[in-house]
Amino acid sequence: MARDQSLTIKDHLRETLLFQRRILVSAILGCILLAGLIGRLFWLQVISHDHYTALSEDNRVSIVPIAPTRGLIYDRNGVLLAQNVPSRTLELVPEHIPDLNATLKQLQSLINITDDEISRFNDLRKKKRRFEGIPLRFRLSDSEAARIAVHLDQLPGVEITAELMRHYPQGKLASHAIGYVARINEEELSSLDASRYAATKYIGKVGVERSYEDELHGEVGYQRVETNAAGRIVDVLERTLPIPGKNLYLTLDARVQMVAEQAFGDNNGALVAINPDNGEVIAFVSMPTYDPNLFVTGIDTKTYDALNKSSDRPLFNRALQGQYPPGSTIKPFIGLAGLENKVISPDSSLYCPGYYQLKGDDHKYRDWKKGGHGETNLTKAIVESCDVYFYDLAQTLKIDRIEDFLGRFGVGHPTGIDIRGEENGLLPGKDWKRRTHHLPWFPGETLITGIGQGFTLVTPLQLAEMTAELGTRGIRYRPHIVRGIVEPGDDKLVVHEAAPQRVTKMDDPQNWQTVINAMTQVVSGIHGTARSISRDLKYKIAGKTGTAQVYGIKQDEEGEDDLTKIPKKLRDHALFIAFAPADAPKIAVAVVVEHGGHGGSIAAPIARKVMDAYLLGDK
Repeated sequence: MARDQSLTIKDHLRETLLFQRRILVSAILGCILLAGLIGRLFWLQVISHDHYTALSEDNRVSIVPIAPTRGLIYDRNGVLLAQNVPSRTLELVPEHIPDLNATLKQLQSLINITDDEISRFNDLRKKKRRFEGIPLRFRLSDSEAARIAVHLDQLPGVEITAELMRHYPQGKLASHAIGYVARINEEELSSLDASRYAATKYIGKVGVERSYEDELHGEVGYQRVETNAAGRIVDVLERTLPIPGKNLYLTLDARVQMVAEQAFGDNNGALVAINPDNGEVIAFVSMPTYDPNLFVTGIDTKTYDALNKSSDRPLFNRALQGQYPPGSTIKPFIGLAGLENKVISPDSSLYCPGYYQLKGDDHKYRDWKKGGHGETNLTKAIVESCDVYFYDLAQTLKIDRIEDFLGRFGVGHPTGIDIRGEENGLLPGKDWKRRTHHLPWFPGETLITGIGQGFTLVTPLQLAEMTAELGTRGIRYRPHIVRGIVEPGDDKLVVHEAAPQRVTKMDDPQNWQTVINAMTQVVSGIHGTARSISRDLKYKIAGKTGTAQVYGIKQDEEGEDDLTKIPKKLRDHALFIAFAPADAPKIAVAVVVEHGGHGGSIAAPIARKVMDAYLLGDK
């Protein structure tokens, strides 16, 4: 039986129409996509051309800052105190070093590289890109550089670069005044002008270097460089040179400064010498001192700990920040207060039995001289430093008048010198004690204030300024340590002109002369406490010795006259203030020798050497 077969007949017309529709849709979609692409190209190439051209240029051209040369520092006579010297630095480029640890070991076999230097190098690696040079050792010597240079072909990625490094040619001389520079730390970096310090590695930390940072730093320069995709420089397109920092001339006399520092010997302390006519600081001494060159490239931990933990505190600026009881150096000012307030006259006197007692009080306030000074007037009290006379004078004046008068001479107030970090000292009074200790003021505290003991504190700088003002009969100039500035490219020194900051007047101008005459007898008089420095003296000195007590003596005990039997740390501080020539002073000096004992035997000879060096040119 035959099977039925159905035949499928294709509709060619229908298939043709479907195919044509699909072609049309595809063509429309293609046109839409093409139009979008053309539109995007038009947007990028025409409308946004300037924007993307700028971005492309930024990828190719970079602005690289150039560090300025730091200004130099000289003393008043042109002696160089701070300079910039070429220095070789050992740098490593990590990207070019196949085995960093092996390279470090090989370098250590050639030159001395400390653990601190390797630690600092590793810290810097984390902050820099791999193709940038990272310093490992600074200040390579000629022999060290030569040993490395011979093996450079075996040390890929190791480079010896040259740069200007800060150097202090006088070493430790005047280091507390000049200060030093060191590498910028992260805290400083966050507060500095990023554009100005973009290429600078070092910044002033203390002293003149810090206080005059703006003048010394200079203005940064720039260069436009072409870089490749990895950020490396391939060409310099344009360069704007930096402007060097300004050169500073200090008021310090390096020769006098050296004499002063050597005069201290092994003693710790401070000395400040000022020109009373203009406030120029001639010598600024804090002993012991230190070598500022240690800090420039980064001081190692062992050396820094030795300086920082030393009982002698060489990093402490005693001249600016040391606060000491003025001792008997305050007596000329207390005597002047008595004359000015008319509670004494030059001829009024009292009897000194060797101690003083308040009415109704059994406590004896002792004089330094056990047997007393006998009948004593103001001149004798200053010349022989009679404590009893000034106990009585302080009790008569009362603390309010003492506080007011000493405040007029700057006690308890900063001098305003042009280097940072100055301490205020302390001027005590009723309100101060109530505010600070929540206690009333006691009469006995007035007595010891009259001889420079108790709460009163002064810095050596303040004491020198007070002495200078006494020498000028009340004319005060603000102490300053920078004499003038020389602009880059100019040889002219622009000197800072000094103007009187304050004039302290007396109702009777003769009161000045009364006190100054007594101070001249401190040195030249047969009973003067500083008569030891009067031998072969070629000019007249007005001075006052002082002894600041470090530890108290009980009422029923006697002090030890033989200093060798007292541990040095318990000995009194020795002080001396002076100006010369007495009639028209050109120099005023304040000396503090810590635990030196007696001002006349220890501090006064130091001052004499400094005044001889300045006034006579003695070396």
